[in-house]
Amino acid sequence: MTCCYIICGHMLMAHADEPTATSTVPFVGCPADGQTGPLEPPNGTDRAVHVDAAVAARLAFYIAQEAPGVLGPRGWKCYGTYGSGGGTLTIVPSSTKTTFTTPPKRPGITGPAIIAGYDIGDTSGRFAVAAIVARVFPDMKDFVQAVIDEGIEPARDFPFGPYPKDQVTYPGFHIAEYTTPPNAEGLGTA
Repeated sequence: MTCCYIICGHMLMAHADEPTATSTVPFVGCPADGQTGPLEPPNGTDRAVHVDAAVAARLAFYIAQEAPGVLGPRGWKCYGTYGSGGGTLTIVPSSTKTTFTTPPKRPGITGPAIIAGYDIGDTSGRFAVAAIVARVFPDMKDFVQAVIDEGIEPARDFPFGPYPKDQVTYPGFHIAEYTTPPNAEGLGTA
């Protein structure tokens, strides 16, 4: 089981009534660091996206080795981190004072950011996956209970049910979309 997440502090969106067409956005390879050391930015080609050309002109596709790729505002800076439990890509405005370090530390981000990541449920990432699954997928309680039964982390670390202020919807099988209000405890601010 793998758990994917995207946390967006800033988004560029097309209006629903705007026509969309296939456009291209630039590919941006991001450096990464993690369990086995620094990784060079990957090489790639521009990406086709199904959005209005005016929106595409403001976007780029960012990706790091061992981390997911994401569309974000053109001209932002990016950095990936990875390990046996999964990978994360963080992109922030170029003007942000956040410094990405080697070895990686969680950057203190106080402004807009997009963070895309994944945790792997059959490795050391299982604890993070179980914590999210407990919050949004009650039908998968057996997986969470198996992680709790290992006795490595206490059961209190895996509360069942959504955070009180989170809004959760289910657009498809084992897909959850959630919104956490600013300054509230929830999946979007965890």
